[in-house]
Amino acid sequence: MMPSTRSLSAPPPLTARFVRALQDAGFNGEISQAASDRIVMATDNSVYQMAPEAILFPRSRADLVRIARTLSDPAFRDVALRPRGGGTGTTGASLGAGISVDLSRFMNAILEINAAEGWARVEPGVVKDQLNAALRPHGRFFAPELAPSNRATLGGMISTDACGQGSVLYGKTSNHVLELDIVLSDGTEWSSRPLTPAELAAVQARPDIVGEVHRVVDRVQAGNAALIEERFPKLNRSLTGYDLAHIRDADGRFDLNAVLCGSEGTLALIAEAKIRVLPIPAASVLVAVRYASFDAALRDAEALKAFRPASIETIDTMVLNLAKNDNIWTAVGAYFPEDTAAPLHGINLVQFVGDAAASVEADAARMTTVLDVDHGATRLGYTVATGAGVAQIWEMRKRAVGLLGNGPGRARPVPFIEDCAVPPERLADFVAEFRALLDSHRLDYGMYGHVDAGVLHVRPALDLVDPAHAPLIRELSEAVVGLAGKYGGLLWGEHGKGVRSEFVPAVFGPLYPCLVDIKRAFDPHDQLNPGKIASSLGQDLLKVDSLTLRGQYDRVIPDAVRPHYDGVLSCNGNGACFNYDLDDPMCPSWKATRERRHSPKGRAGLIREWLRLLALADIDPLAEAARIRRSSGWLGELRRRLRTAPASRDDADFSHEVKASLDGCLACNACSGQCPVKVSIPTFRAKFFELYYDRYRRPLRDYLVGGIEPTLPLLARAPRLANLALHNPLTRRAAARLGLADMPRLSGIDLGRELARRNIAWATQERLAALDRHARRNSVVIVQDAFTSNLETALVLDIVDLLRALGFTPWVAPCRPVGTPLHVLGFLGRFTQVAERNATHLQALLQTGVELIGIDPAMTLPYRSEYQHALPDSAPKVHLLQEWLATRLDELPQRRPAGTAQLLPHCTERATALPSLADWTAVFKRCGLDLSIVPVGCCGMAGNYGHETEHLALSRQIYDASWARHVNAATPTLTATGFSCRAQAARFSGIELPHPAQVLLTALRAG
Repeated sequence: MMPSTRSLSAPPPLTARFVRALQDAGFNGEISQAASDRIVMATDNSVYQMAPEAILFPRSRADLVRIARTLSDPAFRDVALRPRGGGTGTTGASLGAGISVDLSRFMNAILEINAAEGWARVEPGVVKDQLNAALRPHGRFFAPELAPSNRATLGGMISTDACGQGSVLYGKTSNHVLELDIVLSDGTEWSSRPLTPAELAAVQARPDIVGEVHRVVDRVQAGNAALIEERFPKLNRSLTGYDLAHIRDADGRFDLNAVLCGSEGTLALIAEAKIRVLPIPAASVLVAVRYASFDAALRDAEALKAFRPASIETIDTMVLNLAKNDNIWTAVGAYFPEDTAAPLHGINLVQFVGDAAASVEADAARMTTVLDVDHGATRLGYTVATGAGVAQIWEMRKRAVGLLGNGPGRARPVPFIEDCAVPPERLADFVAEFRALLDSHRLDYGMYGHVDAGVLHVRPALDLVDPAHAPLIRELSEAVVGLAGKYGGLLWGEHGKGVRSEFVPAVFGPLYPCLVDIKRAFDPHDQLNPGKIASSLGQDLLKVDSLTLRGQYDRVIPDAVRPHYDGVLSCNGNGACFNYDLDDPMCPSWKATRERRHSPKGRAGLIREWLRLLALADIDPLAEAARIRRSSGWLGELRRRLRTAPASRDDADFSHEVKASLDGCLACNACSGQCPVKVSIPTFRAKFFELYYDRYRRPLRDYLVGGIEPTLPLLARAPRLANLALHNPLTRRAAARLGLADMPRLSGIDLGRELARRNIAWATQERLAALDRHARRNSVVIVQDAFTSNLETALVLDIVDLLRALGFTPWVAPCRPVGTPLHVLGFLGRFTQVAERNATHLQALLQTGVELIGIDPAMTLPYRSEYQHALPDSAPKVHLLQEWLATRLDELPQRRPAGTAQLLPHCTERATALPSLADWTAVFKRCGLDLSIVPVGCCGMAGNYGHETEHLALSRQIYDASWARHVNAATPTLTATGFSCRAQAARFSGIELPHPAQVLLTALRAG
């Protein structure tokens, strides 16, 4: 039996007293000291892990004032605050001992947009892409670009002075900050904006902290102007944070924001920002230039800059090869053709933008004309992208940071020396030495970056679980600091200083005491993110090896266990699962709750901690799972239920916190398709449930749901009686007590009788083997699932009729359980048994040469996921309907254009089988219909999740967030592929959506 586990120790008494005082002060936000939340907040996208002692989730500016005023109480002089935005930082800037202040959960409103004047007011938790989506109807956008734009918050961008692609044209975040509303360390509020000399004098006359910071910063700038001019490098990225070189703007005004932007939460709490927004360029052309070597790509960038593009980005073959295994390659592969005679080793992405398509195309043409004439020694050619192609290529480039974490082996590229900035003309020589340094350590690495700005992201592949690799963090950091200095550059050009702050005194040299003076004026007791950038108390700054590495925690987990949980252990904190977009399928539970423990990253972190605790208790989860599976029949489950105790028997068990997080997972598998490192939380959720319910008693509901596949066909033999028995007030009350609601009705159609009426035979190995070669090619077997066949029987028949109308011979396989409900609930022994029997049956059919198709994505895609894990050598190949039809496209009757339709895809289908959506489009076009794919998130059903009473409200919330907007505005041609999706539309919108096959059949019948 699994042991009861204990995770983090209780927060120290001082923290507990601070929390109580804050509550007494009227704090209106949320506060958590739970181990699960603290563990989730212990990591960002860096290599470090350090759990906070508590987390504050302020709801408003007033809450920030309460936090700061409480902090200023001398009784809490030793309390430290760690402001946090989207959690995407690569330098540990938001990590450290103390209390985390998460500004993303509640303070995420877009307060005002003034398109005419070109500005917007936002709270710090607003995500960059969220803002740009709101700005798009106004023809405006927030320019600073960065890879994690769909989850990075504006507060975080301001705090690190973030930028990325296009910074040569658009600059950094600080170049677009007009005003900052801040809360200072004593709770004083201030609106920081450029001040005229008269305004500055009036502010400096104030006797409070506002006057003090303006006096100190002005004195530092005025008294050190020559030294600042000498020490600050003339780079696009310069010295972000405490930017003394830009305290006076072009008009001579004093701008405190130059100090605040990039200060990483060490000076004040950001409550609101007024930012500049620009007109969206009307046209864009991207030229992808290919090279035989990465060095050639870097060196050619200087020549390409002569054509004055908006940006030049570079990626190497490691990134490109990883992208080939990602969903994004379907959209961008054609832009990167392979030439076997000259292998591809580097790419420059050269973008031109402007207000008129003709002029932008002419700018690009001037460059491509030269490329056509002068190929150079190492140029392999180029392709040109316009329209949607440009966005798709940039999406691939954005995904590079996550894709690098998905390489083979235990050593994975990690960030810690990845954002050096050097003069662009010296970048190629700098990188050559950088590569020689990494090669001398025999390390693999990936490279990509902003070659026009002199910034290249370099991630060495390290296995930080290996004690021999951990010292390389310091050794390489020190070497790269020296190397960057040699070429007139900096260690940090883009991602801030964070844990790398130990190098600040050396880089700023004689100006470092000025930083200390500024820090002391803002934060006299060193309570705001101490250890970063400067210390007002003269204490040591954080060092690259001063925080614990995540790998040190994982080191406890045995090598034998690691491969079986590699998905969660390889989560690198990239945070792609924090995608704000409601019309994107990635992690609906995160979007609905805004709780990071309800995200794939959060759940992966909790499972990692659970595995560590098991290892410390000398428990082998693999051996425990094997023991459980030896008694995995229903009789064994009954015995297990009788001997297990209620979960309430041990309230302190950390396993309960892990389970609470995993209970919120819809098992939609969007993470397994969209996470750059393919973390499949449903897979590990099932493994956890298997072990958890060996110690604690399962709810009775699980046994009913787990047995639903074999039960439905039995009930369907007497559908009227079954529906009457299942849908009456007494049964509904009983179901509610079990935690079930809104159970679907049996269709009442006898599938066997209707198939016989159509002369459709059941598929058996003998019958299929008896077919001649032509008949076998013309045949296809429909693999039933219990839900479609018994709850939407008419759909099965319509697909049979469609296949016949298209000239094919459909066969129907006898209905057998797939096992998906068993897997979702963690009955993994039973699932494996069911899967083996089903796979044996289907493999026998496949041996005849006739292919198999499934109808519902949720019941078909498991053959290429759960079955592949359980039966890697015998998982049957079952196509989705559209995938198979697309292979026979030329055989379909071609019809003239006759109408349009819109498809709402199943979230699992969109996330894990994206190319199949293009197959639907191709099939519809062949049949005379123009099909558009509607980007849509999760419907909120996800199998049994939407029928569980504790999830009803959240299921409705998820549906309303995305699906309801599309369904309620539906045209008659709206269609959906998922059974659960159609059930939700009928349940919450009262609209019956057809399956795409039914739309096709109707069109064919109409002639």
